[in-house]
Amino acid sequence: MEVTVTGRHIDITPSIREYSAKKLDHIGIDFPRILSAHYILEVDKFRHIAEIVLQCGNHLTIEAREVSEDLYASIDRVVDKATRQMRKYKTKMQRHRPRKAALYHVDEQVLTYDLHDDEGRTQLVHTEKFAVKPMFVDEAVLQLELSETQFLVFLNAESEKVNVVYRRKKGDFGLIEPTLT
Repeated sequence: MEVTVTGRHIDITPSIREYSAKKLDHIGIDFPRILSAHYILEVDKFRHIAEIVLQCGNHLTIEAREVSEDLYASIDRVVDKATRQMRKYKTKMQRHRPRKAALYHVDEQVLTYDLHDDEGRTQLVHTEKFAVKPMFVDEAVLQLELSETQFLVFLNAESEKVNVVYRRKKGDFGLIEPTLT
């Protein structure tokens, strides 16, 4: 597993780097599919902030953030929080039946309307490709809970159609399912 440590307003010493990597060693035993880990450590007056982003197999991303008065305590707490999230996801995955292993890609295009254009044309601003993993709806909601993103595009394992799960302003989640009219 590749572990990187980034500091904001703090110099990362070898002892901090070693401590951070050592805290993740025991997680690899329970969850061997962790591909990489990225710590972001920050000091803001008396607050020590630790964030971690774990890239795991099956395109799973675990994100956690903790704040305390001690940097090492923040690292301990953020690793514990990420471990709880991974355990929750692993338990959820074990309850489901096996799915098809197919993997699809979807193109995302962001369009903007140029108000200065006299002809009223739209411009393509950004295009991005990302993998669409087959999942059940509750798996997609769990994945969205674990991330900081606002939406998740996935292939519904039951209907075999592309669906979108998104965060609503109230804090709950919405589902967009395609239908033929």
